[in-house]
Amino acid sequence: MARNDGVDRTSVRNLAVSDKAVGNTQQHNEREKDSYRNPDIIPQRTAWNVHFKKPTASYTDLFAQLEAAGTISTRGLKPDATHYCELVFDVNSAYFDNHGGYEFAKQFYEDAYKAAVQIVCGEQYILSAVMHADEINRAMTEALGREVYHYHLHVVYVPVVEKQILWSKRYKDKALVGTVKETVMQVSRSKKWASKPLLDDAGKPVLQKSGKPVLKKSYSILQDDFFNYMHNAGYTDVERGERGSTEEHLTVTQFKVQREQERLDALTAQIDQKEQHLTQTNKTLSKTEKEL
Repeated sequence: MARNDGVDRTSVRNLAVSDKAVGNTQQHNEREKDSYRNPDIIPQRTAWNVHFKKPTASYTDLFAQLEAAGTISTRGLKPDATHYCELVFDVNSAYFDNHGGYEFAKQFYEDAYKAAVQIVCGEQYILSAVMHADEINRAMTEALGREVYHYHLHVVYVPVVEKQILWSKRYKDKALVGTVKETVMQVSRSKKWASKPLLDDAGKPVLQKSGKPVLKKSYSILQDDFFNYMHNAGYTDVERGERGSTEEHLTVTQFKVQREQERLDALTAQIDQKEQHLTQTNKTLSKTEKEL
């Protein structure tokens, strides 16, 4: 995201969505509400939103269909386990505005959706993917004197990992005991986003003084994967989101307020710079006139 340094940065947040909250997530993403607490949403612009995968039923019904078809497994899950997650892909508004706006954003997020398919291990686990084009960026709109919208992509998915089910000791054919009986895609947010060992240039784990491997946070890996995918897709004028960021711990409202303030600060700084330049130019002209 923008840090008042003129650099455009990719950002992706991974949010856990509880069974209790998934209905509200659906209503927000699919624009099913009659009114919204977010004042930046412009209902007249909702038709501009773009689905890269449109849900054919409710999120909960789609989850049930995946489970019934055996595409996912919830065997052994705790009652309060997380069944849904949401990826929010983002770049600062100025990036899209400087590249032509809406049409460029559609292409960018179509490619971002392809990255999401890889991140979640397959399109079949994605329940919905929609680019929002109906949220206005008030700071830029006021500064530039024209409407500027903030484009971003919501991807709701089921977090799964591959799990091998082994033949138990009770099975009558002892030769099969301990071998793989079947492989399932287990619903598991914790395992999907478990930290992984940090590797050196030779591909070997980096170790602590105690001999234990240094772990790389899953959120950092997610940022790397998204940035690398978009860079390889040809978007070489964006940088990776800042390392060590705590953005994943912010609420959606806090995140938006922080981003809007940063964008406003950046625009204010640009305007101040132009005013200073204009003042200096006027002084030069005044001096020249006196000399003449």
